Amino acid sequence: MPLKSAGSAAPASAADLFTPKLVTVLREGYSLANLRADAVAGLTVAIVALPLSMAIAIASGATPAQGLYTAIIGGFFVSLLGGSRFQIGGPAGAFIVLVAGTVHQHGMDGLILATLLAGVILTGVGALRLGTYIKFIPYPVTVGFTAGIAVIIFASQVRDLLGLTLTVPEPGPLLDKLPVLWDGLSTLNEAALVLSAGTVGVIAFVSRLCPRWPGMLIAVAGAALATGVLNLPVETIGTRFGGIPQGVPLPAIPDVTWIKVQAVLPNAVAFALLGAIESLLSAVVADGMTGRRHRSNCELVAQGVANVASGLFGGICVTGTIARTATNVRAGAHGPVAGIMHSLFLLGFILVAAPLAAYIPLASLAGVLAIVAWKMIEKHAFATLIRASRGDALVLLATLGLTIFRDLTEAIVVGFALGSVLFIHRMSKTTAVESHRPFVAEDKADDANGGRKPYDEDDASDPDVVVYRIVGAFFFGAAASIGSVLERISDTHKALIIDLAAVPFLDSTAANTIDGLAKKAQRQGVAVILTGVSASVRRDLTNHEITPPLVTFETTIDAALAKVRGETVAAAAD
Repeated sequence: MPLKSAGSAAPASAADLFTPKLVTVLREGYSLANLRADAVAGLTVAIVALPLSMAIAIASGATPAQGLYTAIIGGFFVSLLGGSRFQIGGPAGAFIVLVAGTVHQHGMDGLILATLLAGVILTGVGALRLGTYIKFIPYPVTVGFTAGIAVIIFASQVRDLLGLTLTVPEPGPLLDKLPVLWDGLSTLNEAALVLSAGTVGVIAFVSRLCPRWPGMLIAVAGAALATGVLNLPVETIGTRFGGIPQGVPLPAIPDVTWIKVQAVLPNAVAFALLGAIESLLSAVVADGMTGRRHRSNCELVAQGVANVASGLFGGICVTGTIARTATNVRAGAHGPVAGIMHSLFLLGFILVAAPLAAYIPLASLAGVLAIVAWKMIEKHAFATLIRASRGDALVLLATLGLTIFRDLTEAIVVGFALGSVLFIHRMSKTTAVESHRPFVAEDKADDANGGRKPYDEDDASDPDVVVYRIVGAFFFGAAASIGSVLERISDTHKALIIDLAAVPFLDSTAANTIDGLAKKAQRQGVAVILTGVSASVRRDLTNHEITPPLVTFETTIDAALAKVRGETVAAAAD
């Protein structure tokens, strides 16, 4: 490949944008030491992913086996085809609310179909190179909906945390769920409470004193051992789901009809949107930890393929997972082979030790998710945004409230809209219009005798010329206020000079404002001169037919003043 000079950065080709990081790593040279590092990291991540994948699947209304299928199949393709060296794919806590709602509305077949469609959408988004724009979600929105999801996840685990026996099906919405849980408090199972509290305690203890140890696996294994040895009267994976099959099912396509596609399409779009946000955020976190750079669009294509593959094998939604990806980096992974190894280790667990999973108590898995929910809330960021400004606080709280009490997709859309309005308002405040009259270019010194020079009318301000300087982006958010200032011209003026030297860009609304002003001035016999116009702004004005003789272009205000004075002299001579 020929070398490029520093000043001639050529646009990236399709091959550059969509080459998986696995190919890049192998091209660099892959040694036995690299394989050893990836194997250790893959095993570490698999130990974390094992209980987490089952817990997330159960909370989502699926089976623990489906959670493992998602981590095995989906995680494999995320690492094989992805645009990040360290991304680990699998089921994510952020999807629990959406997946559970889809299962409740459309059943398991509807969930599988929505997962397949989401994969197709993600592949299309990546292929169209739209991955860059996914990152434009405002920070208060991501903090708000993540905190809202955490609240919902915790609420969904209260039943298993306390071992409650409910007389009616547990509702999904939080406000409907709370009275049902309250009514079931009389059925509290002390053994389940002890197991869930013990799980939380062990995870917290291990993470503080021995952070490199697999706290989640230790806690869940200890709870399973206690349940089996003591024959505790609690629900387990075996009693509720009949255990986990020893193997991965053959791929199968669900029954697809146009009516069913239309029914689950909104869910699929929500899966794709959240999956894109979550996976790219995870890739950005990995970049920050390692100094590497991921390929956004390649990553989205891989996420799409992974979701299609997961759906075909009976899994649920796949996305990049921040906690497991960070664990992968800390464990010393060299590249995507670590993610592939993580999937293979999970597959080995299903093939060899699946019967042991039947003893895992659901209360312990609920404790795992309680920890996950607590860590999902970015408490420091939440407090900072609340204090930072009323606008950011409004976006944050609106997103949080809508996530908890309404719908995640609605929360993201409304939060993004509020964030955009806030941005437009702030940008409009940075755009200003300054008015002044031209004074002498420089002071003239008194003569040697201390006398003053006689008054020179040409050096004084010219009341017949109005000069405005616009500073900042001239766009629709600022067009109204700037337009109201510029329109204060009358037929008593000879010329209006508008200096655009400090305007980096203008949009069609701003161009229309200038066009209307110039036409009004033309009717009044006032010349309009634009100065300091950059090439890009000049091109935008030309596209809107703002050209001579409607306006005149000059390089500087001084040149415009000289032109006005020359025209005035010529008119007087006539």
